[in-house]
Amino acid sequence: MIYKVIGALLFIEAAMMLLCLIVSFFYAEDDSLSFAVSLLITTMAATTLRLLGREDSNTLTRREAFLVVTLAWTVFSLFGTLPFLVSGYITSFTNAFFESMSGFTTTGASVINDIEALPHGLLFWRSLMQWIGGLGIVFFTIAILPSMTGGSVRVFAAEATGPIKTKLHPRLSTSAKWIWVIYLILTVACMGSYYLFGMTPFDAVNYGMTTTATGGFGTHNMSTEFFNSPALEYTTVVFCFLSGINFILLWNSVAKLRPDRLFRSTEFRVYITLIVFFTAFVMLQLLWHNGYKLEPAFRSALFSVVSFLTTTGLFNDDAGKWPHVTWIVLTICMFVGGMSGSTSGGMKCIRGVMTWRMVKNEFRQLLHPNAVLPLHVDGNNVSQQKRNTLMALLSIYLFLFFIASFVLAAVGVDATNAITITVSCLSNVGPTLGVEIGPTMSWDQLPDFVKWVCSFYMLLGRLEIFTVLVIMVPSFWKED
Repeated sequence: MIYKVIGALLFIEAAMMLLCLIVSFFYAEDDSLSFAVSLLITTMAATTLRLLGREDSNTLTRREAFLVVTLAWTVFSLFGTLPFLVSGYITSFTNAFFESMSGFTTTGASVINDIEALPHGLLFWRSLMQWIGGLGIVFFTIAILPSMTGGSVRVFAAEATGPIKTKLHPRLSTSAKWIWVIYLILTVACMGSYYLFGMTPFDAVNYGMTTTATGGFGTHNMSTEFFNSPALEYTTVVFCFLSGINFILLWNSVAKLRPDRLFRSTEFRVYITLIVFFTAFVMLQLLWHNGYKLEPAFRSALFSVVSFLTTTGLFNDDAGKWPHVTWIVLTICMFVGGMSGSTSGGMKCIRGVMTWRMVKNEFRQLLHPNAVLPLHVDGNNVSQQKRNTLMALLSIYLFLFFIASFVLAAVGVDATNAITITVSCLSNVGPTLGVEIGPTMSWDQLPDFVKWVCSFYMLLGRLEIFTVLVIMVPSFWKED
């Protein structure tokens, strides 16, 4: 069954490579052969795995679902290195795997020093990786191949983000299709808006995909700052903001003409509040310390806060030159992230809501030891098991954070970069804040060992830690 699923996923990756091959032929550049070779290798691997899985039982146990999801993201990233390596634009396997993992997990960190030197096919490949990874590789497969596996609900549970799953259609494949329709509409609208405000068709398509995926890869070294267009920057803010909202909530609110449902969501209200508060704070810092005028200060603050909070990582200004107190605000944004069920990374606003209410309950419990204090979020009772999971997740997040920060500092990375690189990878943000590597800079100067650590942390962050770590527990392989 695992062979069959991975084989089906690789056929999808081969189809992605075919699209890039067409783009490469259209622009008549030197990466056409690399995509043809990559397409051939990926198709052969997919065919082999499908043949090995032809006698499957068509059902996945819970354990197999966790293994499939982790393998899917790893194998996708592994084959994603082929166009970079075969073309010769990235010669190091470590760098190619880092770039591929960063793309599929929508982290957006890059080891390419001169992005504009890449041919159009490879630029499109980077953007397409992020777009597919935005909602989830396996989730995409469930949408287009609903009969692929009888354990699709378990697979969705292993890959979905957030502690509280919004009510889905009884048939998961139907919900997956509708969510992808919303995603596609947002992407096309974003592309059209970018083109309308002055981007070339190629730039509009690429930035449209990476904006709605909250990924952050661009076709220019200076990201959206290259265009020097306030209209484009405000457009980016709008679509990053929308992509950071729970897609099912967005569908129930917009498609059913019930916008009030958005504001009835506690998580959405927290999401809005954080954006308003952090934007105002950063804007005041830019006005006071950096001498910005009012509108540029507001635009730079809003753009950066929304970009970091939704873990997109696009930039219209160099936050590395801002007051250091704004770095703390942006790091908090990186940690918190957007809403559950969106394309954004981070811990998600809903977990912040749950943690705050658990703390309040703890204070009440001290005063009233015998009281029974339930925890409700938007009418949903949060079970004790979910509370325990949240505390375990926060604990393991902090443990992983300290381990990686220590390792990075030990190999010579400055303290600020060590901390923000770790948060950036675990939250799938992309930019980092510090002296050696700023938010507008490549990660190429990091040692290879650190790049592998970062790649592993990107995978942990995208699959919310437990899905990956559970397969490393000995009992996972011994007990049924």
